[in-house]
Amino acid sequence: MKKAIFILLSLIVAVSCTEEKRQEFEFSGGSITMALDYEPTTYIPRNVLDYYSAKVLDQIAEGLVGFEPKTLKIEPRLVTGWTKSDDGKKYTFTLRDDVYFHPHEVFKNKEDRKLTTADVVKSFEMACTKKEDGIAPPSYSGIFKSVLKGADEFFEGKAKSISGIKVNGQEITLELSHEDHNFLNKLTSVTTSIMSKKIIESGLETDIIGTGPFMYSEYKKGEQPQLVLTKNTDYYLVDESGNALPYLDSLVFVFQSRKLEQLDMFENNELDLIIELPTSRITQMLESKIEDFNSKPPKLILSNNPLLISHFYFFNMQDERFQNPLVRKAFNYAIDREAIGRDIIRGQYYELGEYGIIPPIPKALRGYEFNSIKEHGYSYDPEKAKKLLAQAGYPNGEGFGSVELRYNISDTHSAVADEFAKQIFKVLGINVNIDGSSFEQLSLDQANGNGDIFRSGWSADYPSPETFLINFYGKLIPENANEASPMNQSRYNNHLFNEYYEQAQNATKISEQMKLFSQAEVELMKNPPIIPLWYVGDIAITQSYVRDFHFNALNYFDFKRVYIKPWTAEEYQKAHTTKN
Repeated sequence: MKKAIFILLSLIVAVSCTEEKRQEFEFSGGSITMALDYEPTTYIPRNVLDYYSAKVLDQIAEGLVGFEPKTLKIEPRLVTGWTKSDDGKKYTFTLRDDVYFHPHEVFKNKEDRKLTTADVVKSFEMACTKKEDGIAPPSYSGIFKSVLKGADEFFEGKAKSISGIKVNGQEITLELSHEDHNFLNKLTSVTTSIMSKKIIESGLETDIIGTGPFMYSEYKKGEQPQLVLTKNTDYYLVDESGNALPYLDSLVFVFQSRKLEQLDMFENNELDLIIELPTSRITQMLESKIEDFNSKPPKLILSNNPLLISHFYFFNMQDERFQNPLVRKAFNYAIDREAIGRDIIRGQYYELGEYGIIPPIPKALRGYEFNSIKEHGYSYDPEKAKKLLAQAGYPNGEGFGSVELRYNISDTHSAVADEFAKQIFKVLGINVNIDGSSFEQLSLDQANGNGDIFRSGWSADYPSPETFLINFYGKLIPENANEASPMNQSRYNNHLFNEYYEQAQNATKISEQMKLFSQAEVELMKNPPIIPLWYVGDIAITQSYVRDFHFNALNYFDFKRVYIKPWTAEEYQKAHTTKN
């Protein structure tokens, strides 16, 4: 259990002392520290395309709506509520009147920090504006493109405003070009966070100013970089008893790609929770801590939940060799996923990659036809792999040349890359040169096609097949082949997949949409741009004094209601006694 007092927090408390005192929760205070494998690649929400940036910015910035962390139900954030038109094309939101951006010198006073409809309009316009490099931000290509009325015309410079955004007092109406069953889900994305118009127009977005429960305080460089966030004492939400949220004084992210180092830090009480154990220490760790897990009260809490996260490799479709689907199928059949699951990741997965891109979690994606997907999935079949490669004109790998596999360096990814290279050479006779780099460099190389095969992982933004399948939608490929392709990084273009994907987007019923998305994924796997490896089911461990922290299928972290309180034996027994 840790306490921390930061200069910035003290200053804010001093400035606020003349204002009405907020009611505090009995167990407010303290600090939580957790590790992320990599640092954020961006601090501008609309540009977020990676898991690590999202996890940090989710604490700082907010959108109109968000997820309840335990149930993943959509709930209001910066609005008091919303209405939806009968045709499903108009959403009217009522903006809260008590939300303030974090303190910054650009604001004249507290009233100048107040959230307004102008901030919402400006944020959505920026979400539909090309970046400095001329590339569409993920907020446009993944959320608003061809969905929000007028967004495409604004993006292309044909209109000075987005016609689908209307403001009336505190009400904001978003009109869609067609009904989209996932629109509210999409608005939970960190890329649709609302930023200050004043901050944007002052060119100060990288100062990381949001409305969220925590605010940027300090970045500590060094061998063990850390990002410190402190409590937003002006945060607008309170709990059911009227206590101010968040409860914690601070939240600290430690950036460490080596899982063994993360585990050492956890065991030395330098981390309050750890997500994904190092594969070489799973058995030893769990067996050595049996008493800590089973004591009453326990010292440690173990969680192992299936997540909407996929690990896979994807092909660079600009490589002439991989434009032949027989080659891509041969690579898929050449991979012994069971060996990877057993020997490399040591059972720390939910399912092996014998389906498609979407994790087979029926409870999270009700109505999705996973059985149909698996019929077109790939399991280890070396003879079929050799036969397909020969049919493609490369018997025993002759004349194929070598392949460059790009991946981001970590204990697991490095070991999987090495095993992949061995298996491909053993089965297909093709040399795979493995080239590890930083996560940030890999992201750039993926978008620019600097490599032949790339390691990737995708975490769902919301519980829908669309959040995975959009990565292969052909109309997201830039017309200029030399231009970066941040969304469809494989540059995959399959007209049948595109057709089903578009039909699903325009479906009038959710059941129909799920069926069409299933058909799109079937076409994806018939002509695969990917090699699915495994679907994540991380083992996570928290110190038992961390209360009200909820794991969920999206790996969405919400620390607003998390607090620190050690259990007493009496309290634990009372809380865990089943009533007859």
